[in-house]
Amino acid sequence: MPTLFLKHRRTDLLELMDDSDCDLEMLRETYRQFTTVNGLLSGWRRAYKRFIRPRLTDGCSMLDIGCGGGDLLIRLAAWAAADGVRVKLTGIEPDRRAVDYASGLALPENVSIEAKTTSDFVREGRQFDIVVSNHVLHHLSTAELTAFLDDSKQLASTLVLHNDIRRNDLAFVGFLPMWFFFRNSFIVRDGLTSIRRSYREDELLEVVTDDWDVIVMPLFRNLLISEP
Repeated sequence: MPTLFLKHRRTDLLELMDDSDCDLEMLRETYRQFTTVNGLLSGWRRAYKRFIRPRLTDGCSMLDIGCGGGDLLIRLAAWAAADGVRVKLTGIEPDRRAVDYASGLALPENVSIEAKTTSDFVREGRQFDIVVSNHVLHHLSTAELTAFLDDSKQLASTLVLHNDIRRNDLAFVGFLPMWFFFRNSFIVRDGLTSIRRSYREDELLEVVTDDWDVIVMPLFRNLLISEP
């Protein structure tokens, strides 16, 4: 279905949870609800089985960029453990509030989170086998996206996999009923903003270099993949 209503990215719109003065209890509830929302809609299980699991080996290291409240890290750790593969997972997140929240969780022993950026890790010469991100791309302008992708490639030796929303009218309309299920948080308001800020497949193809592939996935997802 062509995008008729949401023709252009609305980069002028800002998510409420990115406001440094936002309600902290609602922010923490947003982090808690991300576990459910991402489990239902992000498609990470499918992406893990198709792209990540075939590349996992014992001792493999993984980096989650912009890890937020840590829900993806916990899922990846559980899936790898169920597959009998020992992995080391690191998350980085520039928002100290998210790091404080995630640090209060019962994280698996093989998961750590640091309040840093990709630029910090590049300067430190850090290296990981696999680099992933969830819902980061739509936050970025074209210039920021280029820098972000360059950093992620420098940090990865095997695979980079960025998973994000694909802007679509049906995605926007379909997310509206979430008001009935996710309250006292920024989930729905910020989710609708995220859809309006997100890239379509053709828009990503216009800005990435030839060493990136854009794969359209169910539930209005774009996977941006590179194998350094």
